[in-house]
Amino acid sequence: MDLLDYIEVNPIIAAVRNMGDLRSALSSTVRAVFLLTGDINTVGEAVRLARQSHKGIYLHLDLLEGLGKDKAAVHFLAQKVRPDGVITTRSYLIQAAKAAGLYTIQRIFILDSLSVKTGVASVQSTQPDAVECLPGILPRVFGELVQELDRPIIAGGLLQYPEEMRAVFNSGVKAVSVSKKTFWNLFHTKEEFLRFCRIPC
Repeated sequence: MDLLDYIEVNPIIAAVRNMGDLRSALSSTVRAVFLLTGDINTVGEAVRLARQSHKGIYLHLDLLEGLGKDKAAVHFLAQKVRPDGVITTRSYLIQAAKAAGLYTIQRIFILDSLSVKTGVASVQSTQPDAVECLPGILPRVFGELVQELDRPIIAGGLLQYPEEMRAVFNSGVKAVSVSKKTFWNLFHTKEEFLRFCRIPC
């Protein structure tokens, strides 16, 4: 399964910032996990536990310790660790991960109108499988990005309230990545999600 299959079932993605929260994420109703921590010694076990729990796991290359930020590190992860995919802000790592057969998520930061243009240009150049946009509380901007980019948009960061998530989902994003554990069990079924967004089933 790729990320689209996981978020079709549950559009909430657990953003795990410390290894102590991994088990909570894996026992929750989310289907996908963004691992925003870890190192060369722990990442293999994290992937094994995710597989055992039937969850997709995506590693943030920029935040992984003990590995270089280069093609060799990506190749090592693809061959030895075998995550479902990777997240990075770096275009050259997206290219390396695609070449290694990994699902790629390019993370972009929306700070102002220039960063929107720069982010769009970068995504159009690297052609990742999906895009994660931060902060996650910009539904108007997400609506524009959904129109401009022909790939799934994931909102992440600063989402604190259900009303914010509803607005973001209604802007057209496919999923949200959240570290707030109370959101990890928000939906058990697709129908619950549709009712939450007030979309007719």
